[in-house]
Amino acid sequence: MPNIVLFSGSSHHDLSQRVADRLGLELGKVVTKKFSNQETSVEIGESVRGEDVYIIQSGCGEINDNLMELLIMINACKIASSSRVTAVIPCFPYARQDKKDKVGKNCSRAPISAKLVANMLSVAGADHIITMDLHASQIQGFFDIPVDNLYAEPAVLQWIKENILEWRDCIIVSPDAGGAKRVTSIADRLNVEFALIHKERKKANEVDRMVLVGDVKDRVAILVDDMADTCGTICHAADKLVSAGATKVYAILTHGIFSGPAISRINNASFEAVVVTNTIPQEDKMKHCPKIQFIDISMILAEAIRRTHNGESVSYLFSHVPL
Repeated sequence: MPNIVLFSGSSHHDLSQRVADRLGLELGKVVTKKFSNQETSVEIGESVRGEDVYIIQSGCGEINDNLMELLIMINACKIASSSRVTAVIPCFPYARQDKKDKVGKNCSRAPISAKLVANMLSVAGADHIITMDLHASQIQGFFDIPVDNLYAEPAVLQWIKENILEWRDCIIVSPDAGGAKRVTSIADRLNVEFALIHKERKKANEVDRMVLVGDVKDRVAILVDDMADTCGTICHAADKLVSAGATKVYAILTHGIFSGPAISRINNASFEAVVVTNTIPQEDKMKHCPKIQFIDISMILAEAIRRTHNGESVSYLFSHVPL
């Protein structure tokens, strides 16, 4: 693949290396460090003049530092005369802050931080964004540059068929009403039924009560969501499904953030397995929680990069990915 350079940020070097290996490329030379006052410094170690540059940086770990590092890397490549700079952001930062709150006396003063991040990426010099399973699809509209929102669904379907023997008689469950479209798509592809759980929150990261809509009795229930943070929602949902008669409960998530008490909650919950993609590093968390498994989505990202570089359509990836 001529005239292409692939760089890795600090957030997820393992995923970047997997993508590079699948493309048959070496990761570009870049040095990132911090000054004593905690300012981020980036040094691009090779020429990018006239090159098609791809920078892989996920919104995880030290999110604010990693975001700033990405912006500096984009700008460094842009002013070094690269032909195009594409930010590959497997987990988009601040994606949950995509709208003003509907309720509350301070709702009119709530920020739309996802839009701010979009503006920052554009101003830094990004020409194209590749991301995966945005929390809200309308975030694509925050940009005035092309955005490819990839889906982990093909990899999820393959994992279900290969690892759950009873998948033909399972039921796909959304832990909230907002994920109904996601679970119906997977249920249709598997030709199985779906259910959803309506949740009411007292405040952020704290669920008040849940109502199950659908029949899960004597079935394997598969919870599907785009992300899990403190895991209060999916653990409450698992308990709800078991009390409603589900024989086994699995959770499949695109972005496993797992902050705060998440690991202890998963260990104490009724899951057979909690399956996440590797848009966020999971090695350390898997050591403390044997229920966590991961799906490698490096092939999806690599294929998106290859097609983008060759001027081909990326929409094909929404339903067919050679894994």
